[in-house]
Amino acid sequence: MLIGKRDGDNKPPATLALAAVNFGAYPMSNGLSRLASRFLADPTDLDRAKAAAGETLDAEAAERLGLVTFALDDIDWEDEIRVFLEERASFSADGLTGLEANLRFGGPETMESKIFARLTAWQNWIFQRPNAVGEEGALKRYGTGQKPVFDTRRV
Repeated sequence: MLIGKRDGDNKPPATLALAAVNFGAYPMSNGLSRLASRFLADPTDLDRAKAAAGETLDAEAAERLGLVTFALDDIDWEDEIRVFLEERASFSADGLTGLEANLRFGGPETMESKIFARLTAWQNWIFQRPNAVGEEGALKRYGTGQKPVFDTRRV
């Protein structure tokens, strides 16, 4: 999240606000709110976020509460976003699908989260894609010493 404004920008600085809906109105398949899932490691972080509900939070406040991963000023913005996008693009899109599925559904395991989170992502998407099972895919080349060739277009 950008701290303040970019030079020459006439828009106000970015802010966010939490409301009651962020704390359980729409539970995930594991029975937790998205914020409760984000704060699994320390539930007191969820309590701190609840205490800030209704306030308008700037980037630094959102970062202190753990609501955003990074808060960057105008000086660092261009470089950090470029590095982030380059790193993201260097991974297999199919592998990232599985990683996201595993991270998105932390907390208590339910039958719904097993089916719709992990199994669906891995069995119906990742292991059926050319990046995994194609002639140059990761599973075909595993153990050979050859690197897989990933098609980032998600064909």
